Amino acid sequence: MVQKLQEFLSEAIAEKKAKNLYNEIEALSSANGPMIEINGQELINLSSNNYLGLAKEERLKEVAKKTIDKYGVGAGAVRTINGTMDVHNDLEKKIAEFKHTEAAIAFQSGFNCNMAAVSAIMNKEDAILSDALNHASIIDGCRLSRAKIIPVKHQDMDDLREKAKEATESGLYKKVMYISDGVFSMDGDVAKIPEIVEIAEEFNLITYIDDAHGSGVMGKGAGTVKHFGLSDKIDLQIGTLSKALGVVGGYVAGSQELIDWLKVAGRPFLFSTSLTPGDAAAATEAINILMESTELHDRLWENGNYLKAELKALGFNIGNSETPITPVILGEEKLAQEFSKRLREEGVYAKSIVFPTVPLGTGRVRNMPTAAHTKEMLDKAIAIYEKVGKELGVI
Repeated sequence: MVQKLQEFLSEAIAEKKAKNLYNEIEALSSANGPMIEINGQELINLSSNNYLGLAKEERLKEVAKKTIDKYGVGAGAVRTINGTMDVHNDLEKKIAEFKHTEAAIAFQSGFNCNMAAVSAIMNKEDAILSDALNHASIIDGCRLSRAKIIPVKHQDMDDLREKAKEATESGLYKKVMYISDGVFSMDGDVAKIPEIVEIAEEFNLITYIDDAHGSGVMGKGAGTVKHFGLSDKIDLQIGTLSKALGVVGGYVAGSQELIDWLKVAGRPFLFSTSLTPGDAAAATEAINILMESTELHDRLWENGNYLKAELKALGFNIGNSETPITPVILGEEKLAQEFSKRLREEGVYAKSIVFPTVPLGTGRVRNMPTAAHTKEMLDKAIAIYEKVGKELGVI
């Protein structure tokens, strides 16, 4: 290794560790369900984004197996050459039906969606108003577009209105977009979509909602935009197939013309091999399950509300979450990491989240109860939280 590179890596890693910002990655030796196994230890899993427990759903596994037998394990090419199979078209039709839009396009990941969609629509002659706590993939997509990025204070509609007025009336930009997460994954708060729509209509803003953590969770499963009944008012709805839907990939839903454009201008669509056939079919089946019944959605919310109420009653700071996402906000990064370690030793797997994922000084343990957890699992986790919280002087 070149000495300069060696020096950079050694110093950078040492600095991360000294600031308690270094993340150790552990491998599961089991499926990612409500209970997991790591290094032979069985743990109650509160760190997964597998919101509905579909990652190990038998229906999805059977569909994936049959699809692999017919189509093989890979698509073999990018979508625009000959990597588009009928299972990909079926998935996109199902997404559009699910999201109540004219059309949809599937990508290899939610991250790719934001890299593709923002840069395909916006350019250096434009401006993007972006919520200050937007996901890293949104930030990177905005940077790739070369548009002027104008940060908006988190969920501050007065600030949005002021900056929208300034940007649109300045005459400096051809197009102005407002972009926001639908559900913010670290705090669990929900975008103020009715107010966003009102401001967007006043100032002719393009509206873009990344609903990665809202799809399958909000709107009886159809997402945050559907929750507010405003599917016809948001220009781009982005989501993942890898969280509540339990598979992998992402999508953009919107007008037919939008999707037609992304199929010729979305770079990950053009230059990266498409979703595997098995994944596309399994994701379609996951949507079928959500459209058939709200049972999993309802159970998720029941478990989320129960965990939040119990942890709050014990005296933990769970912030202002409006969804099943349940942060336990501890502040200092070292305390967050120590708290997570002690939970693990007692039988609960809940990872600490520190800078740069959240701002410095807001270290936390992020808990994600799922539809697959039983009340007995949650009660045991709550008891462990109480023990560790008292031991470390948090409650």
